[in-house]
Amino acid sequence: MKSNFLMDFTVDKKTNTVNVKREFGASLSNVWSAWTEPEILDQWWAPAPWKARTKSMEFKEGGRRLYAMVGPEGEEHWAIADFTSITPKTNFKYLDAFSDSEGNLNVDFPRSDWDVNFSEQGDSTFVDIAIKHKNLEDLEQIIAMGFKEGFTIAMEGLDAIFAEKQK
Repeated sequence: MKSNFLMDFTVDKKTNTVNVKREFGASLSNVWSAWTEPEILDQWWAPAPWKARTKSMEFKEGGRRLYAMVGPEGEEHWAIADFTSITPKTNFKYLDAFSDSEGNLNVDFPRSDWDVNFSEQGDSTFVDIAIKHKNLEDLEQIIAMGFKEGFTIAMEGLDAIFAEKQK
């Protein structure tokens, strides 16, 4: 499902940052819930045909989400999100990394620092994301792994959830 909503994806190699600005046709409250509640996150966070499965999540400063992206053949890629800052319905920040099923960091892959901002304009909600990497090599590794394509598919999955709610 292709959407007509804005998706601006830029890579800044000077600051080792991916910037994504994405529009959703839903209220700020619904978009915030979709990004912060594991029951909804699991419906869209992984790019189809993959699925996300949250093992545990404490959405609070100092809390963590431990989840797997599960492939069509049942393969699992585990990851963690360590929440560092939360301003309800406005912003949250977290450190993202690949891990094992117990949440132990996988040091073979880069860790990224996510800054996720939410704003409502008319009937749309905008999510503005800055994903900072430690160095250019880490940034390039994530891009080479297909981050842009996967994240775009995941965003379209979230659009589908909001479209279903409006029926």
